[in-house]
Amino acid sequence: MSTLLYDTTLRDGSQGEGVNFSVNDKLRIAQRLDDFGIHYIEGGWPGSNPKDVEFFRQARQLRFRNARLAAFGSTRKAHTPIERDSQIQMLREAETPVVTLVAKTSTLHVTHVLETTLEENLAMIRDSVAFFKRHGREVMHDAEHFFDGFKLDKDYALATLRAARDAGADWLVLCDTNGGTMPWEIAAIVRQTLVALREDPGARSVRLGIHTHNDAGLAVANALAAVRAGCEQVQGTINGLGERVGNCDLITTIANLKLKMGDDCVTDEQLRGLTDLSRFVFEIANLAPDIRQPYVGQAAFAHKGGIHVAAILKVEHSYQHIDPALVGNQKRVLVSELSGRGNIAYKAQEMGLNPDSAEVRQVLQRIKELENQGFFFEGADASVALMLRRARADYAPLFELIDYMVVVEHREGRGVLAEASVKIRVDDEIAHTVAEGNGPVNALDLAMRKALLPHYPKIKKVRLTDYKVRIVDSDKATGSTTRVTIESTNGLHHWTTVGCSSNIVDASWQALADSIEYALLMV
Repeated sequence: MSTLLYDTTLRDGSQGEGVNFSVNDKLRIAQRLDDFGIHYIEGGWPGSNPKDVEFFRQARQLRFRNARLAAFGSTRKAHTPIERDSQIQMLREAETPVVTLVAKTSTLHVTHVLETTLEENLAMIRDSVAFFKRHGREVMHDAEHFFDGFKLDKDYALATLRAARDAGADWLVLCDTNGGTMPWEIAAIVRQTLVALREDPGARSVRLGIHTHNDAGLAVANALAAVRAGCEQVQGTINGLGERVGNCDLITTIANLKLKMGDDCVTDEQLRGLTDLSRFVFEIANLAPDIRQPYVGQAAFAHKGGIHVAAILKVEHSYQHIDPALVGNQKRVLVSELSGRGNIAYKAQEMGLNPDSAEVRQVLQRIKELENQGFFFEGADASVALMLRRARADYAPLFELIDYMVVVEHREGRGVLAEASVKIRVDDEIAHTVAEGNGPVNALDLAMRKALLPHYPKIKKVRLTDYKVRIVDSDKATGSTTRVTIESTNGLHHWTTVGCSSNIVDASWQALADSIEYALLMV
């Protein structure tokens, strides 16, 4: 079995709140989807906005190796000759090999939303499908509100499918547009639909697809149920982006089809690119990745409880339903006050240290004490690694802070200005540097780098990518303890460090210093 994958991130996904793709964004995503191995890529609705018209114009220059590009539109307007329907003509002018036509399936929508007759709606479907078949296009018939329409008037819902099929549609895609249908309903209706269509005397065979929305949190489950019932194509979006609460998440669906249902929708090699594809689209959409996203999220294979970690050290799959490497992800062991000895032992093993040593036990105890003071090491792997490194008898600090001073003032004509001075000992030399920044932490970071750069040129590549501040005990108001988390990169690796203090500058220094030392020691 090999289910075909139809991606509508560039249309349905862009309708999600907070999502706005530029033409260049859409071109980049389309190319990445093709590289991954998606079979159909829906580029947008050329009759709805100039951006999509421009996308399809530029997309003619793309050379897809795996995918066929689809343009989306609706059937012709009621009581309008197809040659005079501007939306249909713009859809044709997009010059895509595939055209996807959305059509009303529910009597409620035909009479109360479209405000036309049931027979005219059938004529609109027949005329539109036949028009694009005459122009040599592969036609997807998206049966909007099919499952709700089926429950309301089964005979009419099936009549709309027959109209599309008999006009030459290549695919009949059943849409759970409101996202409220249950998986057992999906399966039963798909089976009934297949039986009804196959019983038509002399009718041509046609393939079914499924298009689900996630309003009841069941979009992926519904898509899988439909595939089991006989659908051969799944429509969805990367990361489930889409209107309201989103569409069927193709990322999770692909992994389930391949790994749980034995479906060859992608190759093993393509599957290993799943995590990268998910994060790429999140990045282009300027959205933070969902760390708990199944299969590809940062926390998908993260282990924190001591019992869990002790078990996976013995039998890795005892607390993992798959090998994370199959989808391009990786196992993570988190360290916190809830950790057992196995958590820190696992980290020690990663660093080549003896997990049974007294030093490792001392680090675990120290972590528990620091978390009681407000530190939070769960996401700060670099700070944990440094604590283990510092516990070794042969550890020697690469640099040592003697003192620092940070001044923030308002200067006439320049506004708010921050200035930091630091004294840092490297070997037997003391460096005293001063730097200005747009804030106290920026100034401190620049002054520290100025002092260390002559000794450690590699820190030139290190940059901060994220800076988070959390008030630990807000009941103390401005006297509260502050936790600072910093994420850094050298272009190849990313790491996170943490600092905690009643003084935000001191907390920042702790995290900054750890970030630089980790870069020098570990990457």
